[in-house]
Amino acid sequence: MKTKNNVCRPTIRTFDFYVLLFFLLSFIGWLWEVGIYLVKEHTWINRGVYLGPYLPIYGAGGLLLWFLLHRFHEKKFQTFLMSAVVCSVVEYGTSAFLEWRWGMRWWDYSGYAMNINGRICLLGAVCFGLGGMLLNCYFIPVYMWLYHKIPPKRRMLLCAILLTVFVLDATSCAISPNRGHGIAW
Repeated sequence: MKTKNNVCRPTIRTFDFYVLLFFLLSFIGWLWEVGIYLVKEHTWINRGVYLGPYLPIYGAGGLLLWFLLHRFHEKKFQTFLMSAVVCSVVEYGTSAFLEWRWGMRWWDYSGYAMNINGRICLLGAVCFGLGGMLLNCYFIPVYMWLYHKIPPKRRMLLCAILLTVFVLDATSCAISPNRGHGIAW
């Protein structure tokens, strides 16, 4: 097992490392979004474009944060600030793309303080900053430790299953994205 000081040092990782991290972060993001609406609206709403329990923006955003910020994992405040900025840019771009592609919005922060075109807001930036700091400073080291506990063949099998389901879901949703109640404005 690696020591605390070098656990986040950049090294060459295998394909399954990134795939499993992507899906884990996508699932955690989905749980987060579903949880927010469960508390806020008192109902279960699948907040994703996809039908499965994952939000790829969280997986891609989490990987991006790790690639960009892993070297700052011991500088929590700096990681917080950079995470807030990076995630806000990703969220704004994703919102614009989804609206351009399907002609609808999956979220709208117009009623929140310091929002920009209803696509991002200060509260969201703070939450993403905290999430990015927690991800890089605490979660990734634990993930790396757990990842190495799973035998390589099982990791590859899990990747194959997850990727197959995801590709089928993405293909279906490219034609007809999830537009259920509470998804879009």
